[in-house]
Amino acid sequence: MRRFDMRLPAIVRLEGSSEYHTETQNVSARGVFLYLDRPLASGTRLEVTLTFPPHVTLTDAVRIRFAARVIRVENPLPSTRIGVAAMIENYEFLRSGGTSDLFSALQSELKDKITN
Repeated sequence: MRRFDMRLPAIVRLEGSSEYHTETQNVSARGVFLYLDRPLASGTRLEVTLTFPPHVTLTDAVRIRFAARVIRVENPLPSTRIGVAAMIENYEFLRSGGTSDLFSALQSELKDKITN
């Protein structure tokens, strides 16, 4: 599986915890490597939201949310950041606010035309 060295903005949520804003080190179709400021145990479940910017997608920014499980934790000295490798278990594409608003407006317009 090919990994892509990409520093993408990421929001990580842990079960029963708040969210952490960070960035990825690399991404593949099956996993992600990112940094956190706290240690995690292997097997910990995460929810991660990534934003792929327009220069990567060659269109609008794309947000993807996925569930993942930690498979490796690295704590190189003297860094305070902890590297976390996680395997992606499932994912979904998220609509941006503009797309959702446009979709709602089109639905509303179509509904008006049908009822009139």
